[in-house]
Amino acid sequence: MSQRVPSVLEILKLSSEFLAKRDVDSPRLQAELMLAQILQMPRLKLYLNFETFLTSIQVDQMRDWVRRRGQHEPLQHLLGTTSFCGLEIKTTRSALIPRPETELLAERAWNWLRNRPAPRFLDFGTGTGCVALALLKNAPESRGVALDISSSALSLAHENAALHQLMDRIEFRAGSGFDAMESDQKFDLIISNPPYIPTAEIATLASEVKDHDPKNALDGGVDGLDFYRILAAKAGDYLLQDGRLMVEFGDGQAPLLRGIFIDHNWVVESVESDYSHRERMLVATHGGCRSTPCT
Repeated sequence: MSQRVPSVLEILKLSSEFLAKRDVDSPRLQAELMLAQILQMPRLKLYLNFETFLTSIQVDQMRDWVRRRGQHEPLQHLLGTTSFCGLEIKTTRSALIPRPETELLAERAWNWLRNRPAPRFLDFGTGTGCVALALLKNAPESRGVALDISSSALSLAHENAALHQLMDRIEFRAGSGFDAMESDQKFDLIISNPPYIPTAEIATLASEVKDHDPKNALDGGVDGLDFYRILAAKAGDYLLQDGRLMVEFGDGQAPLLRGIFIDHNWVVESVESDYSHRERMLVATHGGCRSTPCT
């Protein structure tokens, strides 16, 4: 970059070129998002300020972020935030960065919860808390329990709940599997986006994922299905008779997943696709639908 203090237009051009040479997707957009954060203005407002000159402090921060993004550090970690179902979610290395396809899982769940009186849900493996908070925001009569084995992830989820003033409707539990739950607790919905990457495949993932997302949020065991076996074996004990289980899963896992749940007396209500038409979400009832329609 030029030694003199550059304008908005100049630094966007230089940053975009730098990121493009390092195979960063959408380099111009990435540069704009970083600069908009540094200048504390909406991204589109940059176009009205092309001739504005940055301060030396702003230039130094932009250079640092562009360098780190060129090393494939996730943009969400640089910005410290991402958007999920219209909510601002704080992000750190403590938890998996929320993915767009998981918004479909959350939307499916809150639409179902809205038809229940004072529903309760369990978010199994809450991470940033993004799914639980989306449900609370969009199903305003609901209350939730957010469960995670990672204390640092739960601390982050706690911050996000406080950010959106939802602390009065959510409870946080730390523990492995269902160990942290009381045996008599029952929920209308158990929802989960658990780790589902086979252990041997983690090394093949993009640098943004394998080097920056926590391994315990990725590693689903030898075949990627360890956590679904826990859910299939135990979740039914915590579900109301006419409740639902909704889970996200990885590419090509649907056939095995169906078998795992059927073997534990679940009825698979549907397997649904994501934005790219890949099977991504399973909805099931334990022992079959009883007192409410399967919708």
